[in-house]
Parts: sequence; C-alpha cells; structure tokens
Amino acid sequence: MLMSEENDQIIAIGDLAKSVGLTTRTLRYWEEVGIIESEERIDGANRGYSPYYVRRIKFILKLKDMGLTIKEMQDLYVAYGEAKETNQMIPKLLAVLDKHTYMVDEKIAKLHSLRKDIVEYRQKMAEKHSSTTGNL
Repeated sequence: MLMSEENDQIIAIGDLAKSVGLTTRTLRYWEEVGIIESEERIDGANRGYSPYYVRRIKFILKLKDMGLTIKEMQDLYVAYGEAKETNQMIPKLLAVLDKHTYMVDEKIAKLHSLRKDIVEYRQKMAEKHSSTTGNL
C-alpha cells in the first residue's frame, strides 16, 4: 500500500482487484469510461485507490449486480460529479432502479408463463406416454 498526502492508505490496483474479485483490466476500463478515478501516480508508481474510491468501486459492483449498464453508471457519475452531493444523484438512481425493477418483473412474468407452458406440455407427454404404455 502507498500513502497519500492526506495520510489515507492508497490501495494498489492489483491488491484492490484481488480484494473485490475483479481484474486490473476491469478497473482500468472503468477508469477509461469515467465511472471511477485513481489517485495521482507519483514517479510512475502503480495506480492507487483511496478508501473513497474503494467504497465507490464496491457500490459500482452492487449496481452491476443489479443489472445497471456502464452507460447508466456513467450517467449517475456525471450527475454526482456535477452536484458533488449524493442527494442530487439519488433521484436519478431511483429512476434507474425503478426501471430495473420493472424489467425484472417482466422477466419474472415471462418465466412464470414459460414454466406454466412446460408443466402443461409435460403433463400432455406424461398422459400420452401413459396411454401408450399403460404406465405413468
């Protein structure tokens, strides 16, 4: 670990990647697309992340697990960056989460319908098999 000027511990990219289960390439990509930032590198040192960015990366992982796209995360980052306040980002985050909740509900409904069709088809096949073999 490196130390920043503010005496916060700076976590090297490799250590952070291991601790959160990502590759260093993913962290670099997230930096390239603008959803995270690393601390300034001094004298060619490896990328480093302050505790703030470690928390941010963990939050991004939660958003990713909920199905948010890189574009949606970029939009949230811009909204937060413009306001520098979480309160300004929350309404946009709520809208994105509402959208994803709706999409999940639609998938659940489709899966429920598919399950019903499979159960009905299985029943027909069981009845057909039973009538031809005398067994269930």
